[in-house]
Amino acid sequence: MSDPTNPTTAPADAAGASGGNRLLYCHCAYSRVVPQDVKGEVLKALAESGRAFDAVPDLCELAARCDPSLKKLADPGQGDVDIVACYPRAVRWLFHAAESPLAEDGVRIHNMRADSAASILGDLGLAPHPEPQEDGSEPETATDSATAAPPTAEGNRPATTASEEVSP
Repeated sequence: MSDPTNPTTAPADAAGASGGNRLLYCHCAYSRVVPQDVKGEVLKALAESGRAFDAVPDLCELAARCDPSLKKLADPGQGDVDIVACYPRAVRWLFHAAESPLAEDGVRIHNMRADSAASILGDLGLAPHPEPQEDGSEPETATDSATAAPPTAEGNRPATTASEEVSP
């Protein structure tokens, strides 16, 4: 029997029910760098949403094995795809290393290492976006973090320019 909260048995369907986008959720099972509460909240909301999604225990492992399912996910002819995992550069590199490079358009990568569950779910259309921060500024979105550098030890992100970004 399928358990929607277990990433090895969650519903797997190529077409998402919301917006038509396919959706891949990575549980980052072999790494402790993604906050447990973010993974748990996102997976629970996906399971309760009724939206079809592919859940994998670990995208890094699939890439290391050059799993053929990555080619299907990377195929732009199959439709747009949302990937809920970690840093966009890392996700793109994993697909590239597995000989399944992701298209520039039609792919949205949601970063569970840097973004809140509420922000990710809001971007997926499953929950409202978070309220503005106490200082009145807008919270960072997955799109903002897609090109941002990882936080420094002090928690600040260094400024980058488009020419500094590296793609696979």
